[in-house]
Amino acid sequence: MNIRPIGDQQIIMCNPMSKHNYFGWPTVARLQDGRIAVAASGFRLGHVCPFGKTCISYSADEGKTYLPPIPVIDTALDDRDGGVLAFGENSLVVTSFNNRAAAQYRCIETSSKDGKQTSFAPFPDVAYRKGYLDAVTAEDEDAYYGSTMRISHDGGITFGPLLKSPVSAPHGPLRCADGKIIYVGTPFDTTGTLKPEDCYIEAWSLAENGAMEYIGHIDHIYSDDGELLSSCEPHAIELPDGRLLCHIRVQKMEGGPAMFTTYQSISEDKGKTWSKPQLLLHPQGGAPAHLLLHSSGVLISVYGNRVIGTPSINVMLSRDLGESWQTDYVLVKNEFSGDVGYPSTIELNDGSLLTVYYGFEKEKGPAVIWQQRWELTP
Repeated sequence: MNIRPIGDQQIIMCNPMSKHNYFGWPTVARLQDGRIAVAASGFRLGHVCPFGKTCISYSADEGKTYLPPIPVIDTALDDRDGGVLAFGENSLVVTSFNNRAAAQYRCIETSSKDGKQTSFAPFPDVAYRKGYLDAVTAEDEDAYYGSTMRISHDGGITFGPLLKSPVSAPHGPLRCADGKIIYVGTPFDTTGTLKPEDCYIEAWSLAENGAMEYIGHIDHIYSDDGELLSSCEPHAIELPDGRLLCHIRVQKMEGGPAMFTTYQSISEDKGKTWSKPQLLLHPQGGAPAHLLLHSSGVLISVYGNRVIGTPSINVMLSRDLGESWQTDYVLVKNEFSGDVGYPSTIELNDGSLLTVYYGFEKEKGPAVIWQQRWELTP
């Protein structure tokens, strides 16, 4: 089995008339009425930026055209990521998370000391950023800091109040065949002092009114030599037999060779207990992943590869519901920057696939939201 791109990649979310023209971390979903929804963090200055807003855009023609993105979660803090899930008769939830003003100040100070701009450092517009951050109050942080979400019960026309979740994941929760919603994510760090032992995965149920209840967790992941690794940014899917399959971003950035890869864990009891996570890719294989079961029965996982010099959006395929995988198919390359990834996929009406992701438009940026159609081939 192989994959074949259909046409060229297309920009579907950007803001070129403003300096607030950085978009990242998208999720694509099919709504109950057939429309496509794409959520992402946008109207930003860069990868770290106090102006981030979590937005949504809709397409009524199978991704040929989209409405302009509109903010759904726009707090006084940096609203990052955009997860979206349709559920019930006409409901959807949009998820996000943010960070404190102190984290923004630290990034400004670090980039200023370095004296140069990187993909991830907010070096330009320092006075502009600080001016805004100086206006963020302790009351703002008390009200808005956390893993956040808003729920719509009219197909995404209006949204209810801002809610908070104990866990966070870039693509949001999953919907089971029986209608139950399960949010598999990383416990949100309320202290601002995240350590590897705090980075693991939990499963929570999510009611239509936003109420959440703990289900279970995935054990910590260790390297072959016993070192505790950081687990975060999972995505899970329900298989036809009722099991939950989860792909997890696992990393080690300090103390030896870097790791940025994907592990897999399975639950046979709707998230109460999980199998020991297994490594799927090589240590720099890429992450985070998004899962989709195609109508052909092929299980698809898309993920970002950030290896310097060869950043890309990659695909792995399984014809036995995750027992084995064919990995590292390259869907698209983005040679401009390693600031790329967070793909997610839906199946179109004709059986082809549509993958949405973020990456740089040109060498100096900005990052924008792209889409690429593709298909499975024998």
